[in-house]
Amino acid sequence: MFRNKVILIVSLLMILVLAACGNNEANEDELDELKMLEVDFEVPETAEVDQAVELNAHVTYGDEAVADVDEIDFEIWEMCDEDNSVHEIPKNNEDGSYTLEYTFDDDGVYEIYAHTTAHDMHTMPKKQITIGAGGDYDCEENEDAQHEEHDMNDTDEDE
Repeated sequence: MFRNKVILIVSLLMILVLAACGNNEANEDELDELKMLEVDFEVPETAEVDQAVELNAHVTYGDEAVADVDEIDFEIWEMCDEDNSVHEIPKNNEDGSYTLEYTFDDDGVYEIYAHTTAHDMHTMPKKQITIGAGGDYDCEENEDAQHEEHDMNDTDEDE
């Protein structure tokens, strides 16, 4: 009877050891699956009006460059005026980098998203660039003015 207990205990220990080894392999597979889509978005801090500016996005998934994103576009707007944004499609350089040459027509501070979709993931890093003299912005004041204008339009329709 003692021998049966020893065999049972040794068998249970071997099962636990084998199960622990199997979990390590599963954890390594899970780490492979936890790759992230990342975009290194390069935008100069400043530029002059009517000067061509190069915007670059380097897309990676884990450590690998993504040369075939599902979708990428750069959304550009003047600060506090996102409703009037423009979308531009950058050139695919076939090496995981995407480039757009863009010219700003007016002084101001502009914000830019690099909307990027690949491997069933979406990311949209945002950068800012000051063109010429830049500008002085109070976005809350602009929002309040838009709300007041909207409210006035609603009142006019009710009459």
